[in-house]
Amino acid sequence: MDRWAWWQTAVIYQIYPRSFQDGDGDGVGDLAGMRRRLPYLSELGVDAIWISPIFPSPMADFGYDISDYTGIDPLFGTLAEFDALLAEAHAAGLKVLLDLVPNHTSDRHPWFEESRVSRQSARRDWYLWHDPAPGGGPPNNWRSAFGGSAWELDPRTGQYYYHAFLAAQPDLNWRNPGCARPCTRSYASGCAAGSTASGST
Repeated sequence: MDRWAWWQTAVIYQIYPRSFQDGDGDGVGDLAGMRRRLPYLSELGVDAIWISPIFPSPMADFGYDISDYTGIDPLFGTLAEFDALLAEAHAAGLKVLLDLVPNHTSDRHPWFEESRVSRQSARRDWYLWHDPAPGGGPPNNWRSAFGGSAWELDPRTGQYYYHAFLAAQPDLNWRNPGCARPCTRSYASGCAAGSTASGST
């Protein structure tokens, strides 16, 4: 048995899709551009490529605000193009890692949209909601990584939701098994949908 897992000794090349290679001439890097550069990456001696988020997103945080974990944002291409990239990468001996963001979703993800409908929503506890402080205002003095309060008031229900980053990136409540299990299944189904052409990444 090998002493190390493959990723502990591998050369992993991170690709930021927007600026890596434009394959269709619209000025934005995409999956077609990545495919074009696979021979170059192989020549470098790379073992795997790590792709920053390419899932559907409103792009409030350049793709780190995901609204669907099972698709590809049209800015970068299609699921079929991702399947082609995956197949060609594997044929070249390259593994493919997708940058998954499980900490939070976009505020436009269907889960959050349902969560904020009412305090009785079935997905209310999928996110971190809290009543205002006794005198009004945010529940506490926690700060967002991007500055300002980490709490955003939702006028419809009168509660605040927590966001470690942008207000457009509400944090998921991983303490809730009712959230954690479906979320994990969603991530797994997204990986499966993106690997139909050539097996696991």
